[in-house]
Amino acid sequence: MKNQTSITSVLLMSLSDDQKTIHVLFIFFLLIYLMTVFSNFLIILLVVTCAHLHTPMYFFLGNLAVFDISSSSVIGPSLLFHLNTQHWSMSFPECIAQVFFAIYFAGCEVYLLSSMSYDRYVAICRPLHYPKLMSLETCFKIVSLVWSISFVVPLICTLCIRRLTFCGPNFIQSFFCDLPHLFQISCSDAYINILVTSIFGGVIGTVAFVATVYPYVRIFRTVLKIGTSDGKSKAFSTCTSHLTVVTIFYVSVTFIYLIPDTSNLLTLNRVVTVIYTLITPLLNPLIYSLRSKDLKAALQRALHIHRLHPDTTTRR
Repeated sequence: MKNQTSITSVLLMSLSDDQKTIHVLFIFFLLIYLMTVFSNFLIILLVVTCAHLHTPMYFFLGNLAVFDISSSSVIGPSLLFHLNTQHWSMSFPECIAQVFFAIYFAGCEVYLLSSMSYDRYVAICRPLHYPKLMSLETCFKIVSLVWSISFVVPLICTLCIRRLTFCGPNFIQSFFCDLPHLFQISCSDAYINILVTSIFGGVIGTVAFVATVYPYVRIFRTVLKIGTSDGKSKAFSTCTSHLTVVTIFYVSVTFIYLIPDTSNLLTLNRVVTVIYTLITPLLNPLIYSLRSKDLKAALQRALHIHRLHPDTTTRR
């Protein structure tokens, strides 16, 4: 059943009423967004062009960079537009589209983090079988599956929204369109819709979380059996970056969606939401770049080549 709605737009919550603060926030978020796009694009470029980075771990990292650029672009440009124009409104179809793609790319990241956990498990616990289990063909299949199955939850959420009636008010307690806030402004009873999306999202999220954490239980057991401290340190070092990214992601999601959105926690919730939607996509490439010797070496080699041949492109 198609929804019947009398509202044509939604009114978003402004991040500040002070003009100077707005200007500062605009510059800050613009820099964050540009740095996010640049750093993630740099990782994609290095993974594609450097032969020694053509491994499963960096193949997954390249896809994570694509998801980070995409998820940041779902919210970043829109937020910058609202900050610059001071018009905190969005058409209803644009709002639904933002909800769909925000959930979609979040799902992609969840499933990809699970895949990266499996990759680390095979590399540490079954190193002799690693070339066979994590072949290039297998990696392509895994990533293709991630891109495909991530459509399920946002599609269900969108269908649930389309079954609701929206007749006003149209004010959302967030600086971007989010599913829980859309349910709150619905004129019809959204209990069934909330129940359906919670069940699907909860089940899929729990499965993805277990699939991410369980390989590390096996990894820790294997690493603890290593006799030398150097061997343990080397094994753990290959997992540190991924564990850090997983921790930041799940802590942010847990706080935003599982902790009640009360007035006492409203400011803190907005801060965590900004970190999750805009800061995390920038932190991911920085974390991997700081921890990965291969990425550092690839970047240094690329800069060295550019210094040796600065006007090759110009001559052509």
